[in-house]
Amino acid sequence: MTYQLKIDQVIHNIENELYHLNDFIHDHPELGNEEFKAVEQITAILEKYGFDIERNVANLPTSFIATFDHHMDSLKEPYTIGLICEYDALAQLGHGCGHQLQAPSIIGAAIATIKACSDLSFIIKVIGTPAEETTSGKLPMQKAGVFKDLDLALMMHGSDRTTVDTKSLAINKIDFEFTGVPSHAAVSPELGRSALDGVMMLFNGIEYLREHITSDVRMHGIITNGGQAVNIVPEFASAQFSFRAEKRSNLNQLLKRVKRVAEGAALATETEVRIKTVKQLESKVNVQTLNDVLLKNAELAGAVRISPPREKTGSTDFSLVTHHVPGACLRTAFVPLHTPNHTKAWVEAGKTTEAHDAIRVASKALSYTVANFLTSPDLRHQISYEFKQAHQAL
Repeated sequence: MTYQLKIDQVIHNIENELYHLNDFIHDHPELGNEEFKAVEQITAILEKYGFDIERNVANLPTSFIATFDHHMDSLKEPYTIGLICEYDALAQLGHGCGHQLQAPSIIGAAIATIKACSDLSFIIKVIGTPAEETTSGKLPMQKAGVFKDLDLALMMHGSDRTTVDTKSLAINKIDFEFTGVPSHAAVSPELGRSALDGVMMLFNGIEYLREHITSDVRMHGIITNGGQAVNIVPEFASAQFSFRAEKRSNLNQLLKRVKRVAEGAALATETEVRIKTVKQLESKVNVQTLNDVLLKNAELAGAVRISPPREKTGSTDFSLVTHHVPGACLRTAFVPLHTPNHTKAWVEAGKTTEAHDAIRVASKALSYTVANFLTSPDLRHQISYEFKQAHQAL
């Protein structure tokens, strides 16, 4: 029996357990770094199937690494495969980004691999990464060296189509904090220096940058503090912006200009500004052969709406992983085409037959890909070559 048929049989035997996990996580949405119920359920299943669990990785209370060491040859180090999942929800919305699909799919792929490929030598690591939507758990996990010893990293994500992203945008999320001089806005406005004026000047300056940036750049921000009362000249005001671009070099040039805009806004309003980067992610390192294999395997697994890579994309902390190891993320269709994420439509689709189908497809496709990697020296060589070439082009 082929590995593919063995994998299919394993997934068939455990699929109801995977669907139940999806539905539980969907019905118990938890914000980043608070995903205790999800992690308890996920790790309980992995322990049942023989995985050793390491918790509190990188001092993150809802992170984990579940390891299955199937080391058959004492003279040869086995390949280590990282299967990565997220499980955080969105504030006020719930699972509007489909993260409840990820752990069931990754667990399915992991269990299918250890059972169907038992004649091969390997180490499987299921890596639970919290808070993708907010603080990006992969950042401290990367700094702790979690991903550096992997030979391959795979993920899945829900989508309106089935595809594999070839790119993501580098991003810097930045806080701008302006400090002025308070005064009564009616009695003595001339004595005040409005921190809010500084914020408004910042917004205006960034707007004037838009004519002079490349088309891949995205700049979007909100006022996080605009003052406390209308009759007080605001002593403190703040804004948060995300700046994105396809290339880190372009983004760094933009950030230099943004810094001057912020300093100019403070100078013009006689306020002071503090600029603080709260998150920085890189663009994805693309390995096209790995993408092609993963998407072909999705087709073999019965995926619907197989599509070319998206022209427009956002940012992901999975990009950090791809700077250490060849990696790919399968996006699996479970909502109607052109349905945007971070919406109620995604929440409402979270426990549907289509959602369960996406889990089954992703579990199979990811496990097929692991089997391909473990059994094909030519594939491993090509992936390694393209990974090195992509790194040199950064």
